[in-house]
Amino acid sequence: MTSADRPDSTPPPSPPDRTRPRPSGEEEPSEQRTRGPNWLLLFALVLLVFAVVSYLRSPEKHGTQVAYSFFLRQLAAGNVKSVHLAYPVITGEWKAVPAQESKEAPELTKLFNTIMPPIEDRKLLDQLKEQDVEVTSENQSTGLLEHFLLFGLLPLLLLIGFLFWIMRRSADPFSSGMFGSFIRSGAKRFKPSEQRTTYNDVAGMEHAKRELQEVVEFLRDPDRFQRLGARIPKGVLLMGPPGTGKTLLARATAGEAGVPFFSINGSEFIQMFVGVGASRVRDLFRTAKEAAPCIVFIDEIDAVGRVRGAGVGGGHDEREQTLNQILSEMDGFQENDSVIVLAATNRPDVLDPALLRPGRFDRHVTVEKPTKQGRLGILKVHTRKVPLADNVQLEEIAAGTIGFSGADLRNLVNEAALHATREGKSAVDKDDFEWARDRILMGAKREELLSDQERAMTAYHEAGHALVAWLTPEIDLVHKVTIVPRGRALGVTQLLPAEERLSIGEKRLYAMLAFMLGGRAAEKLQFDEYTAGAEDDLRRATDLARRMVAHWGMSEKIGPVAFRQTEEHPFLGKEIHEMRQFSDETARLIDEEIQRILNESQARATHILSQNRDKLQKLAEGLLHDEILDRDEMTALIGPPAERQFKPMQPV
Repeated sequence: MTSADRPDSTPPPSPPDRTRPRPSGEEEPSEQRTRGPNWLLLFALVLLVFAVVSYLRSPEKHGTQVAYSFFLRQLAAGNVKSVHLAYPVITGEWKAVPAQESKEAPELTKLFNTIMPPIEDRKLLDQLKEQDVEVTSENQSTGLLEHFLLFGLLPLLLLIGFLFWIMRRSADPFSSGMFGSFIRSGAKRFKPSEQRTTYNDVAGMEHAKRELQEVVEFLRDPDRFQRLGARIPKGVLLMGPPGTGKTLLARATAGEAGVPFFSINGSEFIQMFVGVGASRVRDLFRTAKEAAPCIVFIDEIDAVGRVRGAGVGGGHDEREQTLNQILSEMDGFQENDSVIVLAATNRPDVLDPALLRPGRFDRHVTVEKPTKQGRLGILKVHTRKVPLADNVQLEEIAAGTIGFSGADLRNLVNEAALHATREGKSAVDKDDFEWARDRILMGAKREELLSDQERAMTAYHEAGHALVAWLTPEIDLVHKVTIVPRGRALGVTQLLPAEERLSIGEKRLYAMLAFMLGGRAAEKLQFDEYTAGAEDDLRRATDLARRMVAHWGMSEKIGPVAFRQTEEHPFLGKEIHEMRQFSDETARLIDEEIQRILNESQARATHILSQNRDKLQKLAEGLLHDEILDRDEMTALIGPPAERQFKPMQPV
């Protein structure tokens, strides 16, 4: 495994506008929050009080409920003092609390209520008169009115009031109606503050910062450019691998200019409902124009800006309608609109050409992985609040992290700090950074018990990788080799590049193939069989050989021809209409050349190991004993490595 693979002030606020959609990251003024349908709240409170009073006054809440037959028996016994008739409920008071007829019956009190049967008891009044019971009654229409208001009109009024409140709260001048909040863009607005992000917080991207400096100067002083008729780019596209700091760079640009910053992800525009994405785009750009000068940042724009017409559904799906609206809005900017659109993607090859043309995204800024000086600057930024020991040299760490992105370096510092904390240290030292780099490059250790046979096979496999790299001048030096299970591998051989490299030659590629197949060759040489542990080696070697033959023209038999493979476009539809551009005979020749290159590379690895069988044995035994060997320990076991001489190619 190689280490390479792996604003100061704002303009005065405008008066509160109840109809303008406000981004989710911006707070509403306090006076707008206090305004609202107070009459509706008062009406609901009155209805609630009426409902509570009516409920408490209901006859059913008068005393203990008893059976009508029990009431008649107590009446015949002369134990009823008074009754109140409110058909069909009868309430009253006992002369003496009667005894319970059964244990299951409720406990009786002085007051009672009962329900009169649907068939009117015409003898009840005569019985009450004979027992000299005090009888009272009430107007039946009053009770019916209360029941109607409570159970009929009240729920209806509450429902109407709630719907009216929702419609007023979501009022939209563009006829969004009660769904206004659903179609708002959801962009987060970040206002300029004292703790703003500036270019001082961004290290290792000097070229990108120079490209964006004109945008900063235009937002600070637009009249300076407009006076001479200059036209600033409407859109700037930041392109680069993941983790290189595109989002941080966009925020720092807004901080340098001292203007509001609207941030949204491309996937937030897409919804299952037709037209929602386009409405959110309109809302975002309308709000941005009202806050001008400002910066609108669309992260992962490839989620919505991919080539139109490439999907199975044709050109009428929701994503493409959203893209059409973005194109229309960017064309609609006036010449004096101080709104700059920044977008970031790590897949510029899948973006629609109409999005990249001049007038929309005029400027394309490539954000690559940092160089040594850039990595040093990034490490200084991320270690500002980390106490470092005296043995930590950031220059050495920057030199040993070739291929790391800004996010990788931030993770490196964080992992080192976590390890130092777990070890109870007062400062982060060199060993912590070494542990963190091994964890990032090789993966975390796995607690697995291997059998003696598996440990021996793994030791010879990794010794084969390490020895081929050790004795081949075209390959980077071995930094560490281990048979401790890490990540998804049972063992890892780590190479550490000694120089920055933007291109690679044919000799180094052939040497890399021999290195990849060295573990498999050692297994065959020692155990006379192959194991399944070389699966990842075979996959990577085959992919590299295919690129050499079909992409880079490194085969004399095929010639200087590039045969593009469709796996570069991983979305369905583009693969369907972009058929293979070469014949079956050519495909057979490509496969034969790949097999020839791989067979020759394995033979080269076998030859190196056979000529140095004693060194292979020592390395394997050292791994079985110590499990981890670094460069110094390997030198003590098998001598110094082959001299690395990276000489420039001489012209023919």
